[in-house]
Amino acid sequence: MPPLSRGLLRAASLCLRSSRRRFGSRSDFFKVSEEVQDALQHGKPVVALETTIYTHGFPYPENVALSSHLESLVRVNGGVPATIGVLNGVARVGLQAEELIELVSSAGRADTLKVSRRDLGYITGLGLAGKKLNGGTTIAGTMILAHLAGIKIFATGGLGGVHQGGENSLDISADLTELGRTPIAVISAGCKSFLDLPRTLEYLETQGVGIGTFADGRAGSVDLPAFYVRNSGVKSPRTIKDEKEAAAIVYTQSRFPVQSGLWFAGPVAEKDSLTKKEVDAWVKVAVDEAASKGIYGAANTPYILDKIKQLSGGRSVTANRAGISANVVRGTKVAVELAKLELREKDVLERRAIDINTASSSIPEPAKFERPGAHSPTAVSFPDSNQYDVLVAGALAADLSCDYAPLEGFANSVKPLPHTSNPANFLRSVGGVGHNVALAAHYAGASTLLCSAVGDDITGRALVEQVRTSDLPSMGIQVLDLAPDARTAQYVAVNDTNKELVIAMADMSILSCPLLVSRAHWEQIMTRHRPRWVIIDGNWSSSIISHIRAAARSIDACIAFEPVSAQKSSRLSKLIKPDDVIPDHFVDLITPNVLELQTMYHTARDALLFESESWWSIINALNLPGGGSRELFIQLTDSQLVDQGVPQQCLQLLPYMWTIVTKLGAQGCLLSQLLPPGDARLRDPEYAPYILGRACEEERTVGGVYMRLFPPAELVKPEDVVSVNGVGDTLLGVLVAALVKNGAGARVEDALTMAQQAAVKSLKTSKAVSEGVKGILDQS
Repeated sequence: MPPLSRGLLRAASLCLRSSRRRFGSRSDFFKVSEEVQDALQHGKPVVALETTIYTHGFPYPENVALSSHLESLVRVNGGVPATIGVLNGVARVGLQAEELIELVSSAGRADTLKVSRRDLGYITGLGLAGKKLNGGTTIAGTMILAHLAGIKIFATGGLGGVHQGGENSLDISADLTELGRTPIAVISAGCKSFLDLPRTLEYLETQGVGIGTFADGRAGSVDLPAFYVRNSGVKSPRTIKDEKEAAAIVYTQSRFPVQSGLWFAGPVAEKDSLTKKEVDAWVKVAVDEAASKGIYGAANTPYILDKIKQLSGGRSVTANRAGISANVVRGTKVAVELAKLELREKDVLERRAIDINTASSSIPEPAKFERPGAHSPTAVSFPDSNQYDVLVAGALAADLSCDYAPLEGFANSVKPLPHTSNPANFLRSVGGVGHNVALAAHYAGASTLLCSAVGDDITGRALVEQVRTSDLPSMGIQVLDLAPDARTAQYVAVNDTNKELVIAMADMSILSCPLLVSRAHWEQIMTRHRPRWVIIDGNWSSSIISHIRAAARSIDACIAFEPVSAQKSSRLSKLIKPDDVIPDHFVDLITPNVLELQTMYHTARDALLFESESWWSIINALNLPGGGSRELFIQLTDSQLVDQGVPQQCLQLLPYMWTIVTKLGAQGCLLSQLLPPGDARLRDPEYAPYILGRACEEERTVGGVYMRLFPPAELVKPEDVVSVNGVGDTLLGVLVAALVKNGAGARVEDALTMAQQAAVKSLKTSKAVSEGVKGILDQS
């Protein structure tokens, strides 16, 4: 950017900051609600709403219902509403519910004013002097106060404009001049139908206001809407494809030294639109009558709108309400898309700051656990306090365990009965796969960071506090409320009398929140904390899993994956590409149960992963036995597992996953692993019974296959089982912690028995992760 432009931008920024310092977010005559302040501070999408529509448009109590409805539309579409008005002489941004009711209930009173630019000083000045009046802010008044608070998006009904005959009377709405000097984006249902639309466009062009109309499914150029009417007959200067495109325009314009605003017109839906012919007829009658009665200025618009309401039999009000609602939704979607762009910019700036700090750092690189097939890493150094052995990216959830407890006379009933209520014992706890895995690794002695997300609700805040009390770092937990699906995760498990899972239900939608879909975000976390292992649970959306995995690979960390459930396990197989085989395999360790393994196998098979040349090159290199392989699999495992296809499926998945630990419940665990070329186990007689295949000595990619069935660490009696929840998570957390502790050259088989012992401890406690896991590696 040229120096002059930089100077202009800086001057504009300083000017705005100066005005905000002058007023602050709270003063005797200007207040911004805490909710709006918090939303703006954290980059949440905020939508400004006017109040003249309530004080001078709709009668009480209809206006109360409408105000509540419009704020609800903002919230359910992912935004924070900021209704703006003047109450008791104080200009307020973000009226609370009781404040809004107090304001709109004063509609129709002579001392309830319409507050435009010229009226702000008057009404707030009288308030300071002791005469406390109420006022609904017009589009112009709302724009000023929204901009002063830092809000960029404003959704409303119909924009003011040049009145008929305005070339002589100079009756021009202050909305137009405000758009020319206040940088805010206004989304409305076009101009009011009784205005001179061509001259309104000319005036806005002179003011330097960008104008566009949402295509709303239409192709090519479109008409500017006119409040109740979808097509006014006047072509729009620009056509805007969708809210994402509108947000991009707002974003880029805000980066230029431009102080004028933007106007996006959203047409009323076809089903709600009135015809241009009938509206034109009503407008003529209303305008002529207002002129004959000498009604001009601020009183003109309310009079004409009321007359059109009478002439249309109330149909204009219905169309008006539909248009306002639609544009509030549109405005919120624009605000959400704008928040994403600004969040992305923030991520980039933070990454640059990290790069700058890193370049000047002289702290040596920490000890590195190298994954098989890894290249030498390029180090980025950070203070030791930022480094963690293990980073777990996964769910933090409120868990509810329901253990079936049959009544007398039904003691022989093991499983709960379907389609009816069943007696049960309930247990609430902090859970989520990511949390359980992280806590187990932490208890086992690995420095562990949990990266997760919760909603900004009571449950979410309580979970974060309970994480803190467990001494597990909580800095990686994000609190979100930017989207309708930003609800704190919850998991409900229904178990039989043996504490075996019958069915579970989980709401993990927060882990698919678009705000978390940012590779830059995850790369920043990985670069900052430099974990040796990254554990990903399958609750994330596929795109987020992909970003986490890529970010972990960028720092050469080892990657473990916990599939979570049969359905979610398919996400991993769908992400794998045919060439993602060793040494560029997708993950280093995966811990499915039998059902999850089968789902991953079938998904991979359907994706033709077992037909790729890369896959065949690994399989052929292993020199696996041909005929009689069933007997060999039985020798390594057992006939039941072979009949289920478990070892066969593991073998076919290994080129993409390196190590698979299949959880078999009471049967223990099956370890399937590829060994690197020259691995000592290929020559060790003690390992010979577990080697399924060996590559030739000249092979440089893979050395062989190691497959071994590990029996359970302890056979636990059913009456000693307290909860099965978190048992598999404990196994993974302790397993990775042991690999970290054992350092370079650590072997999974050496750590697996300890991980099984830890899982048994969790089986015997009501907690998802037993505190008995603490120090287990030292004991072993």
